[in-house]
Amino acid sequence: MALKKIAKEIKEAKENIFLVYAFNATGKTRLSTAYKEIARNEDTQKQTGVYYNAYSEDLFVWNNDIEHAEESIRLEVIKSSLNDLHSYIDESKVREKLEPYNPKFDFEFHPYEDNPADGIEYITFHLKDDEDAKNIKISRGEERVFIWCFFLALFDSEGWDENQNEYFFIDDPVSSLDDNNLFITIFTLLELIEKHFNHRKIIITTHHIGFATVINDYLTKGEKASRYNNKKDPKYRIQLLEYKDGNYSLINPKNDVLLYHLRLLQIIDVAIKNDELDLYHMAMIRQMLENISSFLGTGQLKYTLKVIGFEDTDRIATIINALTHQNVYYPQSAVMVEDNKAIVREIFEKLMKTFQFVLHS
Repeated sequence: MALKKIAKEIKEAKENIFLVYAFNATGKTRLSTAYKEIARNEDTQKQTGVYYNAYSEDLFVWNNDIEHAEESIRLEVIKSSLNDLHSYIDESKVREKLEPYNPKFDFEFHPYEDNPADGIEYITFHLKDDEDAKNIKISRGEERVFIWCFFLALFDSEGWDENQNEYFFIDDPVSSLDDNNLFITIFTLLELIEKHFNHRKIIITTHHIGFATVINDYLTKGEKASRYNNKKDPKYRIQLLEYKDGNYSLINPKNDVLLYHLRLLQIIDVAIKNDELDLYHMAMIRQMLENISSFLGTGQLKYTLKVIGFEDTDRIATIINALTHQNVYYPQSAVMVEDNKAIVREIFEKLMKTFQFVLHS
């Protein structure tokens, strides 16, 4: 199946929240482009929604004038169809989205002087504690976070006309982020979903299995899961984008061992060996335990803990639930203390010993 048909399938699906997991280089960004094309208004050929992907960052370009370095350091905003909406977002809205990331910098918008209606011409940055407010160039990681928050503020603006409010397509928003920023981004995204899913389609693609696991876990098992998973009117679907023998296909990941079993264990195994365990690995452990308990016919996390050899199942289950609850991640650090890392390692070892999973590198 061609990506255009995949995009059409997603567009015509009754669910408003569509999460697509795929490996890198599978075609996620090309899928966003294909969706953009098939979703155009048939009469006017104008866009009917807004998408965020790798190309979105290309709308922001640093002016590196070496001769006038200090005064000319600025992030220029390339003109696009989004400029018409710039007037609906102000600095305070972007700062609000940035706050959970605890940035060390502040910024200032500079609209076109000759015609402010054209939107923002460029953005300058300075350190918060710099009384002189000298222009600086923020790091690449800080820039990615800023651009994401700029788009979050844009998504939340009230300026959408009826011709461009059908969908948000968000492609790999956590690409290249560290794990702490990853978790903050997850829950800024969940806030966006809660605010908009009843009014427009929200398509999210990712290669990050931890990101996909936490999003899926919240939407299917979180406090508000019933809002998204009403059997009579489902609002959410997760799919695996697969490319094989020249064809693309969308697969239900619950029927695919790659995402929900061996792949999760592979990720956890690598993290343990490299001493890189973070909170999303605990979310993966929870996903594994719940999947196994469903397979065993109980659906209870504590039952699987008992099967693999734990005696204090109540205590372990309480820790897992506490660490994988939304409010724990946002906006706190994603780093686990050593005692909780030890729990992940012990659960992993017992799972491997009990069920004899074979992991391939």
